Amino acid sequence: MPPLHSNNRQLDLVEGKSIFDYADTLKIRVPTSCGRSGECHECIVDIRRGIGALTPPTEAEGFLRGVYRLACQARISDPSADVEFAALRRQPRILTDSVRRAVDLDPMVVRRGDGVFRTDKRIDDYRGGIYGIAVDVGTTTVVMNLAELESGELIYTASFENPQRFGGSDIMHRISYDSGEFHGELQQVILSAINFEIGDMCRRLKIRRRHIYDMVVVGNSTMRDIFFGIDVQSIGEKPYKSLTEFELDSGTRDSTSITVNSKELGLRIFPAANVYSGPIVRGHVGADVAADLLAIGMDQQEDSLMLIDVGTNTEVIVGNKDYMLAASCPAGPAFEGGQVTYGMPGYKGAVEKVKLEGDSCTYVTIGGGEPQGICGSGLVDLLAELRRSGKMNPLGVFENGESEFYFAPDKGMYISRADVSALAQAKSANYSGQWIVLRKYGVPLNQISRLCLAGGFANYLDTSNAIEVGFIANLHTSKIEKVGNAALEGATLMLLSREMRGIVEEMVRRVEHVELESIPDFFDIFVEGCLFKPMNTTIA
Repeated sequence: MPPLHSNNRQLDLVEGKSIFDYADTLKIRVPTSCGRSGECHECIVDIRRGIGALTPPTEAEGFLRGVYRLACQARISDPSADVEFAALRRQPRILTDSVRRAVDLDPMVVRRGDGVFRTDKRIDDYRGGIYGIAVDVGTTTVVMNLAELESGELIYTASFENPQRFGGSDIMHRISYDSGEFHGELQQVILSAINFEIGDMCRRLKIRRRHIYDMVVVGNSTMRDIFFGIDVQSIGEKPYKSLTEFELDSGTRDSTSITVNSKELGLRIFPAANVYSGPIVRGHVGADVAADLLAIGMDQQEDSLMLIDVGTNTEVIVGNKDYMLAASCPAGPAFEGGQVTYGMPGYKGAVEKVKLEGDSCTYVTIGGGEPQGICGSGLVDLLAELRRSGKMNPLGVFENGESEFYFAPDKGMYISRADVSALAQAKSANYSGQWIVLRKYGVPLNQISRLCLAGGFANYLDTSNAIEVGFIANLHTSKIEKVGNAALEGATLMLLSREMRGIVEEMVRRVEHVELESIPDFFDIFVEGCLFKPMNTTIA
């Protein structure tokens, strides 16, 4: 009997059994809050193989496209087929090392005697604990910190794959999806996922949801506005602004920050808790970048500093405490598992390091097991090694006209010419943003005091290899600092300190946004950035 596969495990197919039944047997965690009736839309799975062997999509699955199904609705109809599925809530590697900024503890919610107060308003009786959550809603990964607000101690960090993937792997596809007939589905699924994670952490720590009295959420402009239920169509078309920006420009609001009640969002924490988002910078440069700037202390920076937050959308900031330039680079998902034949995010089994010695290729996987694919840091290594060994020229063409190079020949895994082309364009988006912002800022590379690399992907990069292929600016490696998930750190600072909220609100007013598409020679710079070679240091 042909098997059903998931996570390298398999079971026999039985007609009529649901994918959720198999997930239960395999002990794969799939969220649900509706008793598997199809109403909550939480149990989304990716059917990797054999989708034709499942029952047709039900009405409850009408919001899904392509290979995505609800685990509770999809049942085996052809037990002679071969089926493989994966849950969208795969567990990313949690990035624990991050920049830390010391602040005086001054949260919005405090204990006074036997009461819990927000500013001067008593909101609850003290019941043994006051907690808050900071959340970074990334396009690919969501990361959360749980803090004890009386001591400022971080007591739990969780991460999970953003389940909005069914709406597209990048923000433009998600904007298109959310602007269509299924508006609201992306918000519902992210709120459900966060509720699921809150419930899990509360069970693990034996604390009550109602003792979580405050939440800070950051993300790029699209992810943030979807989270809060704000229409994102305007972010996807010129002039690429959030509705909160239009309101700021018209004078109907004094900041792009957002504060709403947790009950309005349906978050299962204290019903009267505030959910706050720091301000976005401009355009696609969102609240996550504002949080980055807070975390690295840009408000205190005298010298010129460069920040690169690497992701599906890479953001570049150059400046100091008095003046900053910012740009968003639509890199796309190639370095995060999309558009590459064996590409995958940084999960267990991903090849994360590659070394070529002659015709021999050695690799290291996350977790040390068998390779399941290759993630971003592994791809950067592989590209650099191919260039260093002469097996690929600067145009991305393999020697002897080969159409692919096998990085794990024992597993039949390769990188193709088409993969390299996708990576070249993604890399060039990063290159172009860095080049243009540095040129406009007018400071030579050797006068940049520090380059801060933010984000989980960036944390695992070999910086020498990244420089070699033109992925990051050509600074001496001694000036490069990996600051980890600075966005989450910045959100946590806002959670623990009222002063930090004021500082970030003021700081974003000193940032000038650069629209890359409006630069007259953008196309020429982009073409140059597609070459796999170090960035020219004579920018300014």
